[in-house]
Amino acid sequence: MASDFGNRYAEGWPGERLYAGCAHIDEVEFICMDLAKKIYRAGFADVRPISGVVANLAIYSAFTDPGDVMMAASIPAGGHISHGRKEKFGTAGLVHGLNVEFYPFDTQELAIDVDKTKARVLELEKAGRPLKLAMFGGSLFLFPHPVRELSDFMKEHGMHVNYDAAHVAGLIAGGRFQDPLREGTDTITMSTHKTLFGPQGGLVLGSEKHAEQIKKAVFPGLTSSHHIHLVAAKAVAFAEVLEFGRDYARQVIRNARAFAGALNEMGFQVLGESRGFTESHQIAVNVLEFADGGRVEEDLERAGIIVNRQLIPGDIKAGRNYLQPGGIRIGVSEITRLGMGESEMRELASFIRRVIIDKKRPEEVRSDIELFRKAYQKVRFCFDDSLGAYEYVKLR
Repeated sequence: MASDFGNRYAEGWPGERLYAGCAHIDEVEFICMDLAKKIYRAGFADVRPISGVVANLAIYSAFTDPGDVMMAASIPAGGHISHGRKEKFGTAGLVHGLNVEFYPFDTQELAIDVDKTKARVLELEKAGRPLKLAMFGGSLFLFPHPVRELSDFMKEHGMHVNYDAAHVAGLIAGGRFQDPLREGTDTITMSTHKTLFGPQGGLVLGSEKHAEQIKKAVFPGLTSSHHIHLVAAKAVAFAEVLEFGRDYARQVIRNARAFAGALNEMGFQVLGESRGFTESHQIAVNVLEFADGGRVEEDLERAGIIVNRQLIPGDIKAGRNYLQPGGIRIGVSEITRLGMGESEMRELASFIRRVIIDKKRPEEVRSDIELFRKAYQKVRFCFDDSLGAYEYVKLR
């Protein structure tokens, strides 16, 4: 990313720029788009969005108007703030003026309720509030969403169907999660730096049918310069995904399940037990027996373990909020790339148990974690694993 591209502009679509001097930039961007299309078997890719939120805004801009109604998951049901309502400062409502309805959610199965969703769509139509956009995906994403079960129904009722793959994009690329385009979505949006190997950035995928609408929404609608150096970095990341993505995704899911199982055995209430805890890189834990999620997050950070507090089903009705929710969310993407496997997941679970259940001083546990961590300093599943994971190349 530290290249001359970081100081260049290239407004517009490659080959159709508003500036001269973009020939090499165009070449890199075309390569990046081709790699993205190959990974996801998509007919169209726009690699210019600078974040997953900007990618979502491109979909809102291309396929809805302010005042339209969309359906998405609520945050306690795993939804992302970019799918949220105006009164909660959600991007869809606050920035684009959409009215957001939430999917009916089965809190026992941790799944969108298909039958109740269909009934709600019909209720809204009857009330004169037809839906224009169905948004699948979310921020807490343990299990695949019912895309195949709902996409045709949504389209029959006039909706554009998008799938926000920000958190599971690498698992989809590795063939270990659902395949949204084959299951019926019109488009996919994502960020490129979670389970994907890339820099912070965004991506929109779909078919040529929707290409012109998306292209115009991205530019001139939402971006001017689109961070050319990040496009080059995305291309490298996509090439690595094609080479290593299947093995990586397989290990991520093995690690997440092993971690969840170990936490559950040690006395934590891990959500989704009846479904095997998770089919992604994430784990959700109800920690109310010990403290609220904010306190648990803080104590673990003092010990050198980074998780995040998480609203979980039932929190809003119980009067809890995001600062002091009932849960935490744990992800294994980074530690998997550092070479950790299932046996290390049990060790990590024991560190968490010592802090939260055994009430050991976080600073005491931190010294053990730092010693443990020294063995995992190289990035795996990549072309060049000679550099340390957190070393930086010095520029002369």
